[in-house]
Amino acid sequence: MERKVMAVCAVVGFLGVLSAALGFAAEGTRVKASDVLTDSEDSPGACIYPRSPALGLGLMSAVALMVAQSIINTVAGCICCKRHPVPSDTNWSVALISFIVSWVTFIIAFLLLLTGAALNDQRGQENMYFGSFCYVVKPGVFSGGAVLSLASVALAIVYYVALTSSKNPPSWGPQQNQGIAMGQPVIPPQSSEPVFVHEDTYNRQQFP
Repeated sequence: MERKVMAVCAVVGFLGVLSAALGFAAEGTRVKASDVLTDSEDSPGACIYPRSPALGLGLMSAVALMVAQSIINTVAGCICCKRHPVPSDTNWSVALISFIVSWVTFIIAFLLLLTGAALNDQRGQENMYFGSFCYVVKPGVFSGGAVLSLASVALAIVYYVALTSSKNPPSWGPQQNQGIAMGQPVIPPQSSEPVFVHEDTYNRQQFP
């Protein structure tokens, strides 16, 4: 594997792990229902939210995921804009499937992380929803985005490696016959002139 491919995979893999770690950290620090204060003396009928780093963690996770996806697609290029001479190549099929699934998981993960960060951006006093409800981010939003971001980056790396391998397919045809001499039997030309044989060539037998 070339150094360029290894370097790109290492950088993108690090960003994917970083995005997943930040997503799980945001899940652990999100505002929970037990953290919200209600029906205080100073502000009856309001929800008092504490400060939480989940907003910043969720945004950084989404940014790391977007940077990783941008790098891998900039280096590898869009597979939809390319034509492969051998469409039945296994590496080409793997690259196409990985490209599609990677983009699907990227969009879902990016939306989950941004949605969780936006909904977690509630600080101070907020009016209750529908008169008696305080909204908090449901559990699993950030963690789901973290898992999908890790899957998206892993599939993007598979897409890049498979696409790189399909660009230089091994040529087996010319190398199979190396060291083996192929030839055809040489048949001497036949002459159409009559052949004369000496009389002593054959033993003649006399009969009494």
